[in-house]
Amino acid sequence: MTPLPIDAVLPALRAALAQRDETVLEAPPGAGKTTRVPLALLDEPWLAGQRILMLEPRRLAARAAAERLAAEYGEAVGETVGYRIRLDSKVGPRTRIEVVTEGILTRRLQDDPALEGVGLVIFDEFHERSLDADLALALTLNGRALLRDTPLKVLVMSATLEGERLSKLLDEAPVVRSEGRMFPVETRWGRPYTADERLEPRVVQTVLQALDEEQGSVLVFLPGQAEIRRVHEQLEQSLGARPDIRLAPLYGELELSAQRAAIEPPPSSVRKVVLATNIAETSLTIEGVRVVVDAGLSRAPAFDPNSGMTRLATRRISRASATQRAGRAGRLEPGVCYRLWSEAQHEQLPAYDTAEILQADLSSLALQLARWGAAADELVWLDPPPAAALSQAQDMLMRLKALSPDRSALTSHGQAMSGLPAHPRLAHLLLRGQALGLTELACDLAALLSERDVLRGEGADLYHRLALLAGQGKGPKGSVSRIRQLSRQFRGLLRGQPSEAVSDPEHPRWVGCLLAFAYPDRIAQQRRAGGAEYRLANGRAALFNEADALMKSPWLVVADLGSRQGQREERIYLAAELDPALFAGPLAEQVSVQERLDWDEREGVLKAESQQRIGELVLAREALRDLDESARGKALLGLLRRKGLELLPWTPELRQWQARVGLLRRLDLACDGQSEWPDVSDAALLNSLENWLLPYLGRVSRLAHFAQLDLASILQGMLPWPLPARLDELAPKTLEVPSGSRIRLDYSEEPPVLAVRLQEMFGLADTPRIAGGRVAVKLHLLSPAQRPVQVTQDLANFWRSTYIEVKKDLKGRYPKHYWPDDPLIAEATARAKPRR
Repeated sequence: MTPLPIDAVLPALRAALAQRDETVLEAPPGAGKTTRVPLALLDEPWLAGQRILMLEPRRLAARAAAERLAAEYGEAVGETVGYRIRLDSKVGPRTRIEVVTEGILTRRLQDDPALEGVGLVIFDEFHERSLDADLALALTLNGRALLRDTPLKVLVMSATLEGERLSKLLDEAPVVRSEGRMFPVETRWGRPYTADERLEPRVVQTVLQALDEEQGSVLVFLPGQAEIRRVHEQLEQSLGARPDIRLAPLYGELELSAQRAAIEPPPSSVRKVVLATNIAETSLTIEGVRVVVDAGLSRAPAFDPNSGMTRLATRRISRASATQRAGRAGRLEPGVCYRLWSEAQHEQLPAYDTAEILQADLSSLALQLARWGAAADELVWLDPPPAAALSQAQDMLMRLKALSPDRSALTSHGQAMSGLPAHPRLAHLLLRGQALGLTELACDLAALLSERDVLRGEGADLYHRLALLAGQGKGPKGSVSRIRQLSRQFRGLLRGQPSEAVSDPEHPRWVGCLLAFAYPDRIAQQRRAGGAEYRLANGRAALFNEADALMKSPWLVVADLGSRQGQREERIYLAAELDPALFAGPLAEQVSVQERLDWDEREGVLKAESQQRIGELVLAREALRDLDESARGKALLGLLRRKGLELLPWTPELRQWQARVGLLRRLDLACDGQSEWPDVSDAALLNSLENWLLPYLGRVSRLAHFAQLDLASILQGMLPWPLPARLDELAPKTLEVPSGSRIRLDYSEEPPVLAVRLQEMFGLADTPRIAGGRVAVKLHLLSPAQRPVQVTQDLANFWRSTYIEVKKDLKGRYPKHYWPDDPLIAEATARAKPRR
């Protein structure tokens, strides 16, 4: 048996698990933890002949791990070591180590929460922080605490430095660390990325450079299948038919034989170039690699709470991921890592990847929690699911009839959904299809939608994909075979007789019907006949990026769509035509009848309608003749809140009245925290429209009618006696100045402004005050041309210090006017000079 770095810490790991039921193992990629740890613990006394379950984050990794373990044990897979993944399993009566994917464990826990017969659960590659891994760990710990009499040990294995957080989560569990073994890896930095730069040419150029400069096989990290395909094509053109170079793509949907060709060592005279997604980052060992070319990008699903949709997002990797990728070059000998970004850009990368639970669609998690019978806050999480995203997921489950009205339990339909190995939307589709006698079509549809689109870029119509499954047309054989296999698995899980079988199951309209069960929020109505734009039931906009045969359909259901960040419209990738006649049949549950009283913005009139709606879409409408006064008033107030108070006939004098009342209210609140003056600010008026305005809206039916309201009387009626008189006393409209003139105060500023000619203030020693002497007005002292020469709240100081300079200036510009040396004893005048 080849020595591996993990061997050195196996005694410490055995000792830790002998003493505790939880342990954390930290080991870098390549240390050998996946290959050695399960075998090293198989004969421990505390296991007592029970099974070990080891979780892997991906099907490819689970199968490869089981094969390596079986080979180490000297047996075939399915004997002591076996695996269970979707669409494939190899286990036997003597199997004691089962390598499973995380979704398999979750379903097993739901059926057997105590995990009878299992003595150890190993969470491998936990640093990848998949949603299923977090859920499986939470359910394992909860089931163990509630139902186990004998110990169930938990071992969490991680390749990154999250050991202390995991230890705390597991009640201060011991942390065993393996330093691993990695030869030096030289990093060669690229130039900085630019925003509009194409990825593939740089990758191809760097791979060709690496093949010229270095020996050994090359592992290339790319974000997804599309980039792998384009780089593969360009490398084939550049390399020609060189027999010493073998190109090998590697991603999860690839056929098993092609996956094995990428993982296994090449012949001695051949160099391999593996084009991989982040599946090769930590979960797999690829033989013969000593050069890594890293594009620095990954693609992962991200849930957009604003649209309620999940889309694949391409993003920069974390520094931890970059380290793990580079480490692949130093497994067997010193290696080289070419990074397609600069060292400065590297420092700006996040330290770790974001856990999937913090950015994913949580509908599957919400369904499984409801089946488990526990709220999220009753379980233990490394990162708890965000409350808003979880609530949104529960809303979706309510729409699919999976949750009881109080959200506390699953309905019988929800119970059936939770037992199917499919997303809740597709589980609902399967069950509704089975009830309609459309089991075969429902299973084909659910299988197609569970996998990557087999005809991506060849039109959006789902009907063509169904034809491909039926043997009509050409497509990737491996993908088609896998979809057919998954469809057969779904058929095996659906039992029972149809409860409402349709008479014409072969009719193509049932494709759209079944799709509408799964995606009620993505029923789409065409904006104009033959156009590319549609409006979705969730209120979003969607369109075809290029001409498509489905554009002849006024109604669609969209199964797959996406957009770039910041775009308002979604792009339609996969859809089916929808017959609106179905809304009077199987889809009647999607239709709501609502009475709507609202404004027609174009005509400026109030309209009352009874509307049949599918979400935000109007299927049919009928005018209502007898208007309910309560609903009518509510619609009028809704219009005011949308349009704002400017819809009402405000005058400058009314705005001054509003400011005067507001000033006295603020003065009282600042003094003792309460005031007899009402809040008449715009915000307060909008919030209390029902109290002060609604009684006066009886005759308003057109936009123009608002102008006929006596707004002054309505507003002034808000001041109870004796406040109107006190308002004129404390916040007067005008002030009398020494010249005898009455000058209007401007309350739009605070303090209020008195704009008055300087000559009219002669003889006044101090600044005028209002509000019982609490507020000195702000004086705008004007020249004879009505332009400010001084702004002050301290008139006495102005006379003493500034007046002399102002007088000199004014006397030069206005020599015919009266500019006394002593303004305090001079006669005020509204004329050029005082009368003699």
